[in-house]
Amino acid sequence: MLQIKDPLGTSFELNSTPQRIISLVPSLTETLYDLGLEDKIVGITKFCEFPVHFKSTKKIIGGTKKVHFEKTRLLQPDFIIANKEENTEEIVLELRKICPVWVTNIVTIEDTLQTLIDFGEIFNCRTEARKWVDKIAFGHTDFLDFRNSLPVRKTVYFIWKNPYMVAGSGTFIDQMLQLNHLDNCYKNQQRYPEITIESMKKEGNPELVLLSSEPFPFKDEDVFEIESNTPNVKTMFVDGTFFSWYGTRLHHAFSFFKQLHRELK
Repeated sequence: MLQIKDPLGTSFELNSTPQRIISLVPSLTETLYDLGLEDKIVGITKFCEFPVHFKSTKKIIGGTKKVHFEKTRLLQPDFIIANKEENTEEIVLELRKICPVWVTNIVTIEDTLQTLIDFGEIFNCRTEARKWVDKIAFGHTDFLDFRNSLPVRKTVYFIWKNPYMVAGSGTFIDQMLQLNHLDNCYKNQQRYPEITIESMKKEGNPELVLLSSEPFPFKDEDVFEIESNTPNVKTMFVDGTFFSWYGTRLHHAFSFFKQLHRELK
């Protein structure tokens, strides 16, 4: 029997290794796949984009904020992966009527590594989990060496429009900005504050604005609006998965970040 607690302190007693997994967290769906658990994954959300073939081989049970409980029940899962930020408490409580629900809470790189270790224990894939922990840890150390020569740039990271919303503190995105020597102009505000383009110069006067590829599809017209209201700012589109997806994608994010800084020079 495995006795273990999730990051929110919920205790689990597992008499056997889970065989029918549902993931409500896109980045962790990819992580479970990378850990060699494809055959055990029976359900995903419509936002689980990677690996690409899962959309045709796995059952989709809704979104991260709206789950179809009957579809979930019919899949007969024995373990569900959720996340404190991406899924609501109401969803978690309802799903716990079906089977155990493990709620992750990932804000830092260290949280990511611990999640991999936990998954190794829960799903009996400790060797594979350790390989990923080592790869991410090595990539992190290597990137820190690369970062030492980088200037600090005042930065705003946009995630949404109508209203405009940006990443603040207490988020994985903010941690990734810090890692990249990108000084978050909204680090004194929690989570994802709403802002106006007109106030951005007064509130932070950024040198760099990053427009995330998700969850909102920003366009060239947004760049024009931002640069018209904030003189001397550089605006870039970025792949949001490398700033907001924890799990094994973090291993690939370090190469993406290096390329980003080469383009900034």
